Amino acid sequence: MKKFVSNNAEESRKFAYDFAEKILTEKREKNCALVLALYGDLGSGKTTFAQNIAESLGIKEKIKSPTFIIFRKSKIGNKKWQDVGFENFYHFDVYRINNEKEILNLGWEEISSNSRNIVLVEWADKIEKNLPKNCVKIMFKHLKGDKREITIS
Repeated sequence: MKKFVSNNAEESRKFAYDFAEKILTEKREKNCALVLALYGDLGSGKTTFAQNIAESLGIKEKIKSPTFIIFRKSKIGNKKWQDVGFENFYHFDVYRINNEKEILNLGWEEISSNSRNIVLVEWADKIEKNLPKNCVKIMFKHLKGDKREITIS
């Protein structure tokens, strides 16, 4: 478990970029997407982290939380990520999911089992049973002002 305290938005942005670089070089499972499961209260930094990760992946369109449509798919534009086999970025916001089975109707199993995908899930606690065992769990805690505590397990 690793903890990081960010004092401002720029430190949070740098953390997301550094985190992305680190996971880029780690060994991946063949039959599984890279799943980033985000936990934390409203306003704790999950969407900002998602935006920063997307930016590091070379995604050009503006990333906003897909609360009402549940997920958005984007093509990864950064050649570094493409060269290691990643093609798509899925940004899920499952806040409005009432039952873990609802996520399955959206193609979750196919999306999360494709090793060419990076899947980021906000409010991951709502679909805990459907997350792959090897997902990266990231907890966000709002301290005060712009300060955030980020814990990776």
